[in-house]
Formats: sequence, structure tokens, C-alpha cells
Amino acid sequence: MFTYPPPEPVIIDAEVFTELPSHLRRTGQFSYWAEKNRGGSAVDSFIEGPSFDRSGNLYFVDIPFGRVFRADPAGNIEQVANYDGQPNGLKIHSDGSIFLADYQNGIMRLDPDTGDVSHALRDCDTEGFKGCNDLFFDHRGHLYFTDQGQTGLHDPSGRVFRWDGSSLDCLIDKVPSPNGLVFDLNERVLLLAVTRANAIWRLPIASSGRVNKAGLFIQFSGGRAGPDGLALTDTNGLVVCQTGMGLVWVHDELGRAIAVVRSPLGLGTTNCAFGGENLDTLFITESDTGTILRAKFPPHLNIRGKPMFSHSINASVPLSK
Repeated sequence: MFTYPPPEPVIIDAEVFTELPSHLRRTGQFSYWAEKNRGGSAVDSFIEGPSFDRSGNLYFVDIPFGRVFRADPAGNIEQVANYDGQPNGLKIHSDGSIFLADYQNGIMRLDPDTGDVSHALRDCDTEGFKGCNDLFFDHRGHLYFTDQGQTGLHDPSGRVFRWDGSSLDCLIDKVPSPNGLVFDLNERVLLLAVTRANAIWRLPIASSGRVNKAGLFIQFSGGRAGPDGLALTDTNGLVVCQTGMGLVWVHDELGRAIAVVRSPLGLGTTNCAFGGENLDTLFITESDTGTILRAKFPPHLNIRGKPMFSHSINASVPLSK
């Protein structure tokens, strides 16, 4: 039954699942990323892009040092790859290959067995990307990704692309800092985090494949950044990581907040992924401390994640040919 105003969101305190061990932290090492993004302050890591494979392993990236890690279900972390790049978003294809949205290189492909990283998509018709940020597969295996760069309210020229392995289409090119993105359950509406506008946009996809009637869905306030990574629940609700606030919001289909997860550590709640046997646990990258958090929701909220493309069995595989 619809009620208004809605009840206050349930507050949930996350716990630490695992953290980057000391031998994998680049303590005292120079990072070009930190020089430009942290005013030269030292960082030993900045983790992002969590995504689960079918075996329950959690993959995630380290932006400033071009690394990809894997945490097993017990939380033991190992390095999978290290290359010359700045990986940000990470999603897993149904064939097990891993795709990275890399700020420096475009879209990259990672073989998780060998650790080899190769170019999948370098540019748009020879025009370099501004700086790719996050990515998402639809049920057909088509890849949607954001090209954020340094865009913002001063320069609202960020872009969202769709790539099917051969053709590349720009869906929108007037976004002030496009970041995380996810389709609704019917794959008719693309939900987009617009970080430097502190907002979530709603992008309906017409039958022609074009974006029509783009609009504001949720408006946030405060923090040092804004909405970052997104996830979808199996009831069409939207999960939003509000980095700079140490919060992760869970909304229902109408955009009403029903729960909020609080970080017990830093404020850098950058991205999230549902895991666990029933996809009933939310795993969150807390980038400021190099920690993976997790949160379980009360049963009465009935919050579970929508299965990702990585768990599809009969999906097409256009990007791996």
C-alpha cells in the first residue's frame, strides 16, 4: 500500500569483510593518480569496481596503481593483474572474461586465469575518450559505459556509450560527470549516477535505442563528491553509493529511501555488489581505507540483488569474439 510521506529509512551498520593486506599496499610509492586527484597526498591504494564471479570470488580494482584483486569467499585477497593503467569500473562477462573501464586506456579486457590485460575498445572513431569510469552489461551482453573524464557542472559534456562488439553508439553527451549505471529490470530505463551534480538521472531507452526524456530521478546533497556506484535489487529498487558521506542508500522502485548503510570506517563508499548465496548481502568498497565492507539487511525489508550478467548461462557473447 502506498503511504506518504514514506517511513524513515532503516539504518544498518556495515561490518568489515576484508581489507587489503599490508604486503599489497603501495605505502610510500609515488602515484600520478594521487598527485592529480589527492593534491599529492600519499595513498597506498584506492579500491573500486567490486563484482562477483560464479564461484563467489569478489574482483575489484586499485585505480592509482593499475591493479586488479580477487577476494575468495573467506576474504583472502590475491593480486590478479598489474598493468599500466587506471582501472575504475569492473564487470564480468558471462564467459568469465573481465572488462575494465580504464580512465587512461578506454575499455580493457582481463583474462582472470593468466592476468593478461588487453585493449578491447581504445577510442570512439579515433577520438579518445575523456576518461572511462564504470560499465554494465545488459542481458544480451551489450556493454554500456560512462565516459566521465574531468566533466562537471562547469563542463557538462560527459557521455554514456553502448557497445555491442562492433557498433558504438553515444546515448547522451551532455552529462556533468556520468559515473555508475544500471538498467531497470525491464531494461527500458537506464539509471545513471551523475556525481558532480549529486544526482541520479533516469534515461528512458526508446525502441529505436535512443535516449528520450532524460530526467532527474533522485537528488542528493552534501558530501565531498556524490553518487558513485549503483546496483539494482530484484524488486527494481536502486542502491546508491554516496561517496564522501560514508553511506549507501537503498531505494524502492519509486526512488524512496527504505534503508541506509553506514560505513564503520572512512567516508569513501565508492561502489557495491550483491553477493552471498541468495544475493542478500551487500559488499561495498571503502576506498579511503582499502577495505571491503558488507551489510546484511533485515528479513522484513526483502532486499536482494538482481543477478548480474556474469551469472548468465545462455547469454550471447558478442564482446568476446
